[in-house]
Amino acid sequence: MKTTIKIVIAALLFLCLANMPYGFYMLVRFAATVAFAYLSYEYFKSKQEKLGVLFASLVLLFQPFFKIALGRMIWNCMDVVVAIMLLYLIIIDFRKIANCQ
Repeated sequence: MKTTIKIVIAALLFLCLANMPYGFYMLVRFAATVAFAYLSYEYFKSKQEKLGVLFASLVLLFQPFFKIALGRMIWNCMDVVVAIMLLYLIIIDFRKIANCQ
């Protein structure tokens, strides 16, 4: 489940680089907030506090209720960095699974 969420959110964040209607960006912010809250909870539950804090911070950054005005260029950079981080975490998870077998 965590892997699917990471892939979907990463894809949405990469789509934010395209010229989309404003409603799409709001949808992505809402979806990212929900996904990051879930991931934060899961990482705290599995005793991975650093990742839990990271995703809790991302909840605060992406939440759609009190917008943080960073400008389009900075938001695009943030979207790419977060998407790459999500994909990196997927690779790390797959390597852990492969090493256990």
